[in-house]
Amino acid sequence: MIQKNSGQDFMVNTRYENLSLSPQDGGKIPQPPLELPMPDGADLIPLPAQEALSMPAMDLRAAVESRKTIRKYGDEALTLEETAYLLWVSQGVKHLSSRPSTARTVPSAGARHAFETYLLVNRVEGLEPGLYRYMAIEQGLVNLNAASDIATQLKDACLNQPQLENCAAAFIWVAVAERMFWRYVERGYRYLHLDAGHVCQNLSLGAEQIGSGICPIAAFDDVKLNSALGLDGEELFVIYLATVGKKTES
Repeated sequence: MIQKNSGQDFMVNTRYENLSLSPQDGGKIPQPPLELPMPDGADLIPLPAQEALSMPAMDLRAAVESRKTIRKYGDEALTLEETAYLLWVSQGVKHLSSRPSTARTVPSAGARHAFETYLLVNRVEGLEPGLYRYMAIEQGLVNLNAASDIATQLKDACLNQPQLENCAAAFIWVAVAERMFWRYVERGYRYLHLDAGHVCQNLSLGAEQIGSGICPIAAFDDVKLNSALGLDGEELFVIYLATVGKKTES
């Protein structure tokens, strides 16, 4: 029998009967922005438009059947086009409405889409190694000018999992808590974790399509990982990440 624990408390406290009045229903707090602003002085690195990307065709059933987690990758870099495609299939904006809201390539509770994608680049053609943030509405990247050893810092924060250093890139999904809380208050924290699964599965299938594989990672030291990325751990925090790289012959 499971002993009383904080996980059970979370499930009870996020039941509908225990929720606070949402800021949306209160009517006094405006909806949070749809994405974080670009850092001051940063330049947008444009990515190829989704319509211009030409990826190899792959049957969905074949992708599902061949998908598996891999932790060791080949030395081949991802192309910029492949990287743009993976960003688009996992968080791409298909439509911006006047609501305002974004319709994306993945489902999200109430179209809240509360994630920002941080991208660790080790081997991507056309990009210097480092840490970037995906500007989904603009279809571009901004360089966050992280420390030169950022891959090592992320590996250490992820309990020394070596694939952070040997992958071509790592997709890091950062939750913007107020974006979900504004509508769903405490229950929104459940939805953040559900949404993360949708995003990672799309990344997995997209990677399979381009001859790559991923390793989803949920084992990390929250404080260390958020600190390495400059996040406060409360308003902004990592919820999930995945390494990506080309498959080896073996």
